[in-house]
Amino acid sequence: MLDIVGKRYWYFGFSLLVIIPGLIALILWGLPLAIDFTGGSLLEVRFLSGNAPEPAEIVELYQEFDISDPIVQSAGESDILVRSKEVDDATKADLLAEMESRFAGPIEELRFESVGPSVGAEVAQRAAGAVGLAALGILAYITWAFRSVPNAFRYGFAAIMAMLHDVALVIGVEAIFGHFLGWEVDALFLTALLTVIGFSVHDSIVVFDRIRENQRTYRRLNYETLVNHSIVQTLDRSINTQLTVMLTLLALLLLGGVTTRHFVTILLIGVLSGTYSSIFNAAPILVVWENREWRWWFRRKPASTSN
Repeated sequence: MLDIVGKRYWYFGFSLLVIIPGLIALILWGLPLAIDFTGGSLLEVRFLSGNAPEPAEIVELYQEFDISDPIVQSAGESDILVRSKEVDDATKADLLAEMESRFAGPIEELRFESVGPSVGAEVAQRAAGAVGLAALGILAYITWAFRSVPNAFRYGFAAIMAMLHDVALVIGVEAIFGHFLGWEVDALFLTALLTVIGFSVHDSIVVFDRIRENQRTYRRLNYETLVNHSIVQTLDRSINTQLTVMLTLLALLLLGGVTTRHFVTILLIGVLSGTYSSIFNAAPILVVWENREWRWWFRRKPASTSN
C-alpha cells in the first residue's frame, strides 16, 4: 500500500517549494489590481483599418488630455486596451474623436468601464472580508460536522491550512503572471479564488469523512496507519473527480478565447493545487497534530514514536 503519510514531510517541502517563488514575486512586485479595486477607467477600442497605433502614441495622446500614467496594452493587431485614472464621458468622447482623426480611423468602442476610487476601495475591503468569512465558516462547519470524533477542531484547522496553501499558491501565481503577462486582479479573479477554496475544502472533507468511518471500523488501528489507509481508499475518487474538472477547464483554456483565459488559468491551477493539498497536506496535518511532532522539529527525533 502507498505510504503517503509516512513521506508527509517530503510533500510539505514540495508545497513550500512551489509556494515560495510566488510569495517572493508578491513581495517584489505586489498584486496588479484592476480598476475594480483601485478605481479608474478602462477603455478598449478596435481600429477597423486593422492596424492599431503603437502604445507609446496612445500614452502621448492621453497625456495631452492631462491624463497621466495610462497603461496601454495591445490586444492583437487592431485592438488597444487602456487603463487610466477616472475619465468622464465627455473626455472619453473627445479621446475617441482624436483617435479617429490622428490615427486614420474609423474605430469601434468595444468596452468602457469607470469606477470611482471610493467604490474600488469598498470592493477591495469586501473581497478580503469574503475570503475571511469563507475561512471562518468552513472552520465552524467542519468542526460541527465532525463533532462525533475526538478533536473535531483539528479537522477544521487542517482543512483551513490546506485551503491557505491553495490561496497562497494562486495569489503567488497571479503576482508572477501580473508582472510578466500584464494580468490584473479583478472581480473574476476573486470569483476564481472563492471557487478554488470550495473545491479544496470539498476534497479535504471527502478524505476526512473516510477517516471518520474507519475510526469506527478499525478501533485498534494506529492513527497514522488509519489516516494513510483512508487517503489511499479515497485516492481514485479524488483524482478522477478533479481530473474531470481539469480536463473541462483545459478545453476552455484552449478553445474559449482570450476573454476567459485569465479566469480559466487561475481555476485550473487552483483545482490542481486543491487536489494536491487535500491528499498530501490536509490529512497528514492531522497525524502531525496527533503525534505532537513539533516537539522534535528542532531537535533529534525520539527513537520510537509508535502509539
